[in-house]
Amino acid sequence: MRETLERIKNEALEALAQSDAQIEDLRIKYLGKKGELTAVLRGMGSLSAEERPVIGQLANEVRAAIENKITELSQTAKQKALDEKLKSEKIDVTVPGEKVKIGHVHPLDLAQKQLEDIFLGMGYTIVDGPEVEYDYYNFQALNIPEDHPARDTQDTFYITDKILLRSQTSPVQARVMEKTQPPIKIISPGRVYRSDAVDATHSPLFHQLEGLVVDEGITMGDLKGTLELFAKRMFGDETKIRFRPHHFPFTEPSAEVDVSCFMCGGEGCRFCKHEGWIEILGAGMVHPNVLRNCGIDPEKYSGFAFGLGIERIALLKYHIDDMRLLYENDIRFLNQF
Repeated sequence: MRETLERIKNEALEALAQSDAQIEDLRIKYLGKKGELTAVLRGMGSLSAEERPVIGQLANEVRAAIENKITELSQTAKQKALDEKLKSEKIDVTVPGEKVKIGHVHPLDLAQKQLEDIFLGMGYTIVDGPEVEYDYYNFQALNIPEDHPARDTQDTFYITDKILLRSQTSPVQARVMEKTQPPIKIISPGRVYRSDAVDATHSPLFHQLEGLVVDEGITMGDLKGTLELFAKRMFGDETKIRFRPHHFPFTEPSAEVDVSCFMCGGEGCRFCKHEGWIEILGAGMVHPNVLRNCGIDPEKYSGFAFGLGIERIALLKYHIDDMRLLYENDIRFLNQF
């Protein structure tokens, strides 16, 4: 058996020295479960008690010699492969580099950031809320009854009878009023969803920014002054605003708000369809039922709310004539901003 072990050792080392491409095959041949060395070790039971430790020690020396040689050759092969890879993938640092394309802030983000900056400057706080909303916060808390047309599944994306994709950011206002006693002064920008067909002025997904102020003694004059200051900062110091009577379930009285055309100064042009005014948002005094639903005493507090579409502001601000351009990811269009 001693001679067999010596033969296995010599054959293995000689075979390994001749070929480093078959290292794994040679390891299996000599050291695997069915390898030659393993076969010899299984026959040690037939040896005498005196021979067994001597042969066992020799077998361990043979195994160690073969394993050391395999480890040495493996490391050499890895280093050789690494050297060849580094040689083939080397970089010539003297070659002129390719220009890296730098992205642009999206026009919707530009418009939203400017809106936020304007209202932050007036002391408002930005509040966020869930886009998957309860029917209660999206409608009931805002004084919108069950038979209101806005609840029609043709207009609203319902997930269940009680859960939907919010159709406005007003639920954020209801949640804030429910948990916070006045004074309240917030804006809530974010995505909203309505079942609209895609065209130049409509999309099933768009963005709104709504504002809410609740405190003692808040009047329609405060609303008008706030929106006038907003319009001047957004569209220029010469901008004027105009209120037109309207109806919203959650405000009373309510109004649609126009700004004087900042292209023609109100004289009338193609941009404003020769009317001199451009509609930009809806607003009004918070309905007493909404305050009451949210746990605020309407006899003590009053407030105003307003809401505008960020897409509409971006279209007006940057003279874009088709809302679909905002979502098409056309780099030629986005590079203009």
